[in-house]
Amino acid sequence: MELFLQLPGGNKLRWRSLTGTVQDKGVSNTNPPENSPDTPADTTADTVTHPWTRYVAMGDSFTEGIGDPEPASPGGHRGWADRVAEELSRGHNDFAYANLAVRGRLLQQIVDQQMAHCLSLKPDLITLSAGGNDLIRPGGDPDVLAEKLDSVVQILSLGGATVVLFNGPDTGSTVLGRIRSKVAIYNENLRTIAARHDAVIADMWSLRQLNDPQMWNVDRLHFSPLGHHTIAAMVLDSLNVEHTLQPLSPKPLPQRSWREARSGDLVWAREYFVPWVVRRLRHRSSGDGMTAKRPLAGPVFGPGVPLGSGEGPPGAEDAVRS
Repeated sequence: MELFLQLPGGNKLRWRSLTGTVQDKGVSNTNPPENSPDTPADTTADTVTHPWTRYVAMGDSFTEGIGDPEPASPGGHRGWADRVAEELSRGHNDFAYANLAVRGRLLQQIVDQQMAHCLSLKPDLITLSAGGNDLIRPGGDPDVLAEKLDSVVQILSLGGATVVLFNGPDTGSTVLGRIRSKVAIYNENLRTIAARHDAVIADMWSLRQLNDPQMWNVDRLHFSPLGHHTIAAMVLDSLNVEHTLQPLSPKPLPQRSWREARSGDLVWAREYFVPWVVRRLRHRSSGDGMTAKRPLAGPVFGPGVPLGSGEGPPGAEDAVRS
């Protein structure tokens, strides 16, 4: 196997801001001059400095935002990718964002159903999280998956886009602890792929905050809103982008008795785990019949987007119906 001991020279993927405060480009020239006594004391910039204008997210339920319900968001879920896009769009009126992720998708399905669509949108920033559902299944081989992913990342990066790859979180303390060794092997393979194609790693394994139970959804398979928030901040940090996402200190969970804990486990098994196993045995997925929540690249509808921008990207409803 070819070894990569360092990133290729001239890595330009992580944005490095060389300037200080940046004026909000969306503000008119009627603002007081910089040295005017009427200038507010708070000089925090509303514009985020970075080079990207079109962001496309590819993946499965993790990227779709499952576990972070938000009725006002397309598809009814927000998630880390929406939160990242919201930050990147601050002060950039021309910033566009599409999310092609669909829950339950395997690596090959993501490639077959999302890659061509992604490339047609001509993004300059791509996030890709894939392979997790494959590893969970019996026979999931982290080396075989990495071999498939390598050519995918090569194609995605050919046009000069920044590609961000997600490694897997440390599952040792979760219900997915049995696949911890496979996740670790896959993560090392991802680092080799990232070095080969000058991609950025969003390091979930090192994000120890995810060990907190409050980072996880009640189903124990997806992240909670707090988990998605924490991951979004990590992604922006990986890209060296300043952001407004502040780390939260979740309150410790109250101590439960042994009987209460076991009762909760039985409820979880009945409502979440057993249906999940049955779907796997029947070769079905929670994403069967689902479509991408943001199939077109359009404005981000969230913090930083002007009011009155509309309900969604033009043509999004037609694209979902087709």
